[in-house]
Amino acid sequence: MRLTGGEIVVESLIKHGVPYAIGIPGHGSLALADAFIGREDKIKLLHARQEMCAVHMADGYYRATGIPLMVFTSIGPGAINTAIGAATAYMESTAVMIISGNAQVHMRGQGLLQEIERSHDANFPRVLEPVVKRYWKPDLASKLPTVMARAFNQMLSGRRGPVLIDLPMDVQAADADVELPVAVERRAAGHVMPDPAQLERARKLLAAAKRPVILVGGGVHSARAYDELLALAEAAGAAVVCTMQGKSAFPEDHPLYAWHTGSKGTTVGLKMTSTADVLLAVGCRFADETACSYKDGVAFSIPPTKLIHIDIDASEIGKNYPVAVGLCADAKPTLAALADMLKGKRGDYRKTAFFKELKTERDKWLSHVERLRAIKTPLPTISRLLGDIRKTIARDAFVVHSSGNTQAQILQEFPFYVPGTCVTSGGFSCMGFALPAAMGVKLALPGRQVVAVVGDGDFMMTMQELATAVELGLNVVTVVADNAGWLAIKDLQQTAFGKDRPSGTDFLLPDGTPHRMDFAAIAAGMGCYAETVSKADDIAPALQRCLSAGRPALLDVKVHRDFPHSGSPAVGWWDVPIPTYLKSRRARYEKEIKGEKL
Repeated sequence: MRLTGGEIVVESLIKHGVPYAIGIPGHGSLALADAFIGREDKIKLLHARQEMCAVHMADGYYRATGIPLMVFTSIGPGAINTAIGAATAYMESTAVMIISGNAQVHMRGQGLLQEIERSHDANFPRVLEPVVKRYWKPDLASKLPTVMARAFNQMLSGRRGPVLIDLPMDVQAADADVELPVAVERRAAGHVMPDPAQLERARKLLAAAKRPVILVGGGVHSARAYDELLALAEAAGAAVVCTMQGKSAFPEDHPLYAWHTGSKGTTVGLKMTSTADVLLAVGCRFADETACSYKDGVAFSIPPTKLIHIDIDASEIGKNYPVAVGLCADAKPTLAALADMLKGKRGDYRKTAFFKELKTERDKWLSHVERLRAIKTPLPTISRLLGDIRKTIARDAFVVHSSGNTQAQILQEFPFYVPGTCVTSGGFSCMGFALPAAMGVKLALPGRQVVAVVGDGDFMMTMQELATAVELGLNVVTVVADNAGWLAIKDLQQTAFGKDRPSGTDFLLPDGTPHRMDFAAIAAGMGCYAETVSKADDIAPALQRCLSAGRPALLDVKVHRDFPHSGSPAVGWWDVPIPTYLKSRRARYEKEIKGEKL
């Protein structure tokens, strides 16, 4: 059949089952955007208000469904706007296809409007090179069927991730006589299976373990290995601890759940991971936040703890800690095999001394969280806000968050009951992720409750997307914890450097008073249902009205902003370099950051 480059892209997306493309058309992508006309019954073209947000929306959609979307942009600044979204997807191993317009092949290097060409003609792909798995620069429409097939393979095999197709304007418009391949005939399939000998070594370690712990990373979400994880935990009698990216992979009301470890950890999580005799890590990078900046004995003691590390990416195994067993394999079949090998071999875990200790430590932490929620302050604390959100939303609601105090406290205090319902910006920890990603989740699962929980600084980076939500009829509820500043950083400054040291973190009016904005008025102006509350007892009823509004809604909660109840106590350890002139504060810093005041 004879198709233009733009039509080849659209028909390929349809063949691969992609239901939506999201982006902002510009002169560099007009022929691509035009190719969607007449195909609306098979694939819908959506727009966002900013290209970064389009990628975040696609990211959220993929996490909810396992189906990648295509994000398209024009040449130049629109394309570069995708960088933060692409980096987030890359760090979180989520699949997104980005297609950017670029200079016509015959005019490359001549300094076209918005072309980047001083060091290399049409050089935009180098901007995204570190944050995509692969990029292509096709210069003929006839090459596009193969490029599209390869792009899907790259996105959806091995360690998932985003890809880029840099598509010249004339290639979008030119036609070619092509045959589009059948998607399944070009798609990689199956699992990477574990080596049987290494699997047996892992089984022996787990079978003999007295204090087994499973550390769950984002790889469990990527593999959708939720049932297998639960089966192995129960067969091994292992405590289950999550990383930032692994949050919600395991039902968090299960008695084996030991909450979070690392610098944003919990006392129970840190106790379990630091004293484990065998640690099974699944899809985990052992980044500094998880490992308490590698300070021995705080999050981990490896060795003497024996580490079994399962990961689809061999480069992660042994990168930061030596392994007793390294299994380069897909999480799903590997966890299933270990569960089968251990089933019925270790007895009833509920009768072990280790389980009784876990229960005691869990109860201590949950009692601590209840005390945090009960603290009386002039305005509600974030702890109280999160407690009321959990009590109000459905068990299977999605909660999407970015970075800052809301993220840290969700990791520490907020239980998720249904696997996969926590969606966060994770290791890249970018602000502005929560709202557009929540919209992507809602686009995928319109029948589920989806709540974005953000700080005011985070919200203001992408709040324009409320207008997009209204236009698309995405009934997302955004809860803004308004503390008039970059309070996560202010709290860190005060914890690490002293209460007299915060700098550049408050939103202040000229008279020095906090600048608390009327976010409800802004949201209402875009067509949302919106309320503002400043009393703790008003949170739950207002949130219920937002959930029942039948349209996008925003709850603006004015929260307490004075240290130390502006956030949550630091329990783990994080290497925040302190200037030499403040070194005398190190002892106090170390004491507080270890949670000795809990």
